[in-house]
Amino acid sequence: MPVLDEICDMARTRRARVVFPEMDAPRVAAAVDRLRAEAICDPVPLSEPTEAQVGAIVAQRGMKPGLARRMLGKPLIRAAAMVAAGEADAMVAGVDSPTRRVIEAASLSIGLAPGVEAPSSFFLMLFPDGREMIFADCAVNVDPDAATLTAIARASAATGQALLGSARVAMLSFSTGTSGAGDSVERVRAAADATGFAGPIQADAALNAAIARTKGIEAVDANVLVFPSLDAGNIAYKLCRELAGAQALGPILQGFRRPVCDLSRGATVDDIVAATAVTVALN
Repeated sequence: MPVLDEICDMARTRRARVVFPEMDAPRVAAAVDRLRAEAICDPVPLSEPTEAQVGAIVAQRGMKPGLARRMLGKPLIRAAAMVAAGEADAMVAGVDSPTRRVIEAASLSIGLAPGVEAPSSFFLMLFPDGREMIFADCAVNVDPDAATLTAIARASAATGQALLGSARVAMLSFSTGTSGAGDSVERVRAAADATGFAGPIQADAALNAAIARTKGIEAVDANVLVFPSLDAGNIAYKLCRELAGAQALGPILQGFRRPVCDLSRGATVDDIVAATAVTVALN
């Protein structure tokens, strides 16, 4: 069974309450109708501010209740506060909002999971030949240091295990092993050493066992690719989408206490439905 079908089935068993703060957008409204009809989730409307939402923000940020109430005037923050307060199980947004605003809302209300040093994002990449992969981080961290790359890799491994059933992680670089040097290579090397994942490794060696052997390393057959920078990750997923016909679901945020999806502003109705199912499956 294709992984997306399995994910939709997982989501149906959870019947999560998902808040969509951009419900007025036609694409979101159409996606919500489908999600409800296909029983993938229970879409819930953006509520009026509640004291539980105020309490969630106060607990997370330590601010005064009056300031928290004023912040709830912003739909993204109110939606995230609904999740933090237990009034919804997940939040899906982004078609009309930049990534930084979605992250800001999640950070203010929901907060990071214990032990997570930095939020990140992933795309579930579905290729026409049947390959299914996790690409990270393609939307959040511009120039991650070794500690942030380590956090991205660990979160992405957990995502790969949850969605794909296994996580074979490659920490990508322009260099394989000790063949090259430079600041970016050393950051990747440090993160690979910290996690035990393969790296630094070039993309072809990470994906092709024969090429890995020519470079003197063990085959990885990676299904989780961790990119060394936002430049590399963002370019890679868009090239795969445009040139290889891959479907890119996300970006979906990693590292928060509760599930949050940051949709691409170009997301289609199909993309929104599928990304929501992925987000719920991680709940």
